[in-house]
Amino acid sequence: MARTSASPAIVWFRDDLRLSDHPALHAAAASGAPVICVHVFDPARARPLGGAARWWLAQSLRALQQQLNLAGASLVLRRGSADKIIAELARQTAAGAVFWNDIAHLPDQVISDQLAAALGETGVRSHRFPGDLLVAPRDIRNKDGRGLRVFTPFWRRLQSLGDPPKPLPAPRTLRKVAGLASDDLESLGLEPKRPDWAGGLREAWKPGEHSGQQRLKEFLDGGVAGYASGRDRPDQKGTSRLSPHLRFGEVSPRQVWHAARFAAAERPALTGDIDKFLSELGWREFCRHLLFDQPDLAGRNLQSAFDNFQWRQDDNALRAWHRGQTGYPIVDAGMRELWHTGTMHNRVRMVAASFLVKHLLIDWREGEKWFWDTLVDADPGSNPANWQWVAGSGADAAPYFRVFNPILQGEKFDPDGNYVRRWVPELAQLRASLIHQPWRATPLELASAGVALGLSYPAPIVDHRKGRERALKAYENLRTR
Repeated sequence: MARTSASPAIVWFRDDLRLSDHPALHAAAASGAPVICVHVFDPARARPLGGAARWWLAQSLRALQQQLNLAGASLVLRRGSADKIIAELARQTAAGAVFWNDIAHLPDQVISDQLAAALGETGVRSHRFPGDLLVAPRDIRNKDGRGLRVFTPFWRRLQSLGDPPKPLPAPRTLRKVAGLASDDLESLGLEPKRPDWAGGLREAWKPGEHSGQQRLKEFLDGGVAGYASGRDRPDQKGTSRLSPHLRFGEVSPRQVWHAARFAAAERPALTGDIDKFLSELGWREFCRHLLFDQPDLAGRNLQSAFDNFQWRQDDNALRAWHRGQTGYPIVDAGMRELWHTGTMHNRVRMVAASFLVKHLLIDWREGEKWFWDTLVDADPGSNPANWQWVAGSGADAAPYFRVFNPILQGEKFDPDGNYVRRWVPELAQLRASLIHQPWRATPLELASAGVALGLSYPAPIVDHRKGRERALKAYENLRTR
């Protein structure tokens, strides 16, 4: 097919499943050309999505299809290697240009470069835009040209650059290219069938751009009040719950930034809470910049000294941690919440992660892999960076001697035991003073609460004091070596 002035433009959707503040879609629509919107699912990508994230992707693609239909377009789905499929689609449709938002991660950039090269050979123009970060990683460097590895100076530098560009509006209408075949969403195999383990995910979440925008609005309208302190309480609704919407680009970081800044200007009393909220957005950005500098962040210690750390191999303990059967109620509640809903409260994530790598001395990569498979918001930057932070091997890492006490953490941040009661119902009848350490209850107290330690609920798989001492010794040995 020959290209003409009416040749269509292809928009390649990646981790940016939205219509608003989508630079590539905005530019393609402004060109006046008919638009072909395409998403390519590549099961052989550098790091395949985990099960929970695959489920979210399926729902988000459905939502995107509906949004595009309302704007007059449609979504073409394909399965395979994105660069080859899109280059072939451009050839078949005589497209004049392909538009997409880049991802600041080396494997994704390689695919982008390969696509741009293939298009260039056939005379098809490539238009690439930044779209997944507030600031390009190359704009925040130290004097040696390297990225920053401590969050506070990174955050100060980012803020000193001023506000990011204002979000772009969604196109009002799009000109559709008729007659294009699309793979069925079901054929991509994203959702579990037998068994269907996603019931809890469906109860907890509604993916899609509209839901993400609504969630952002509701949070800034009321939920952000008290965020600075309330975000640490898993027994309360004190967090934004925006992370999976950000992960799949249903909401962009600069949409969050500008909405938050507007809310702070409208209600100055909330400035402290909103600043804390924005710093969490900054931490996501920090992790993505780390990923830019170290693409294998999920497999390699940022601090090479940890390459010699003597991790333990303990399959039984790892399995108990997976299943929320460690005998420490706050840890078990978090692991069960994760399995059921595809998420875990951030404070509890730190406690559960610390328990695995310090009390059990199991390699942080084992925990990172489990979270990657079970989190709906499993982010290629944040997930490994946070695990390395807890382990002490990462950037701006927690000091090696910081070992979270799961008992004290539970008593401090779930003081009435309501979070544990929800996710560890076998302990629900214990009073608050005992629920985070049921082994201190008398036989009569256990019996009256219907708890049989070692039967209905496990005894601790490791003694806290001994586990802490073992961890400190292992970390000290690493330092002396």
